[in-house]
Amino acid sequence: MPKKEEKITREIFDRLVELAALALDDDEADYIRKELNNQLAAIDELAAIDIPDGTQPASHGVPYTDENSQALRLDKSRQCGAVEAILKQAPEHKERYIIVPDIPHTTLE
Repeated sequence: MPKKEEKITREIFDRLVELAALALDDDEADYIRKELNNQLAAIDELAAIDIPDGTQPASHGVPYTDENSQALRLDKSRQCGAVEAILKQAPEHKERYIIVPDIPHTTLE
């Protein structure tokens, strides 16, 4: 089996790792670079598929029609009967709103 062309060479990958400020050992770097090249090869295979002009984009190969689709259900809002039980489980709440802790974050320089 012929070896696939690698679009991401070791030099390119090393530069990307440096720009992203990642710390990878040689085994991790080789594995990730191999997987990225495999994904690019799969994208090339998909791009090579001949799609006739006028083909409409779809989420899958079966078109939605009235004959093969179920009727949409009506959206109905209902009040939850367990509001007090839910609020009792919350560590902190105010005026029937659950207070969640702030997500810690750091600012990149």
